[in-house]
Amino acid sequence: MRNHFLLLLFIPFLFSCIPAKDIIYLQGEPIAKKEIKRINNIPYKLQVDDILNIDIMSNDETLVSVFKKQSIGGAGGVSEGASYFSGYSIDSYGNIRMPTLGEINVLGYTELEVRKKIENELKKFIKTQEELFVSVKLAGIKYTVIGEIGSPGPNVIFQNKLSIIDAISSSGDITAVGNRKKVEIIRNSITGTEKFTIDLTQINAFDSDVFYIKPNDIINVIPLKQKTWGTGTTGLGALTTIVSLFTLISTTFILARNL
Repeated sequence: MRNHFLLLLFIPFLFSCIPAKDIIYLQGEPIAKKEIKRINNIPYKLQVDDILNIDIMSNDETLVSVFKKQSIGGAGGVSEGASYFSGYSIDSYGNIRMPTLGEINVLGYTELEVRKKIENELKKFIKTQEELFVSVKLAGIKYTVIGEIGSPGPNVIFQNKLSIIDAISSSGDITAVGNRKKVEIIRNSITGTEKFTIDLTQINAFDSDVFYIKPNDIINVIPLKQKTWGTGTTGLGALTTIVSLFTLISTTFILARNL
């Protein structure tokens, strides 16, 4: 009878430990492919509250100076954090407001389309044969991580391409009880809200259409069942919980007999 009781106590121990295969990233061997697949080959379409860095240059700077925003930071240039103030924020109507050019609607446009749009607007004012160079790019990629992550909350990475591995590592990595096999990506677009999942424990995660995140993505790391069981994340943790439970039951039984 006692042996059966001990066996019942140790059953949770067998199921509560988190296997190594559930916490190791990008397992398996990469498969050679005949064709190179372009990941995320659909250009990002701008949304409300995105911030654009727009630069207009010419051989004759006096021609384009009236179309440019005054930079913050002086001779040293604009710092990454100052992009919020020096960039062009897309308002709730989908517009940006540029010096001289006025309001330009950019909602749902790609960076390339906005660049061409600005170039066409400039040609209405500049009639000379001077060469113009217009640069349009997002002022960093903003994303939010929630759930089982070291540092949850919003984050901004100042680069034009960001993998989900980079995003998670920049947010403190997934905790021991986070489900790496089913990480959710919630994405808002002009057509509505979409939800995707990706298994970060497998090497084929590189082939996923959501391996590279897009601005304003929400990454949700859901917990493993071991967290709700509360039996520990490692063998030692589970054993400690079981020993504590066994000690409590034994103590209660002894006290009950002595009453």
